[in-house]
Amino acid sequence: MEDCIFCKIIDGEIPSNKVYEDDTLLAILDITQTTKGHTLVIPKKHHRNLLEMPSQEVGLLFSKIPHIANLLKDKLDAKGMNILQNNEEIAGQSVFHTHIHLIPRYDSSDGFDIHFTENEQDFDALIDKILD
Repeated sequence: MEDCIFCKIIDGEIPSNKVYEDDTLLAILDITQTTKGHTLVIPKKHHRNLLEMPSQEVGLLFSKIPHIANLLKDKLDAKGMNILQNNEEIAGQSVFHTHIHLIPRYDSSDGFDIHFTENEQDFDALIDKILD
């Protein structure tokens, strides 16, 4: 895609800090560095997001995540790893080319936090709607 910043990075038009690369994907340090080592794993083939990718390509992408995540975790002495993927603006996607965030975690005060809010639901109605 012409105006896609990730396509330009993949094509070498924009410099990046490569963590890993193979025929199908590129992993680079995110310029925001939410935590030390925050990495983006980007498929080389452009798709708007994960929801638009063929399942075979999704499988190939995710088959490589453990290797890259463990590389970061081991080399940076992280205690854990958030693996985050956003689809569409409402969910936090800001670059519309599929990518996965690998966010190494060091301690509870490393500046990154995710909160899940508990909401009461009518599960019977919810299941009926989903399965209808």
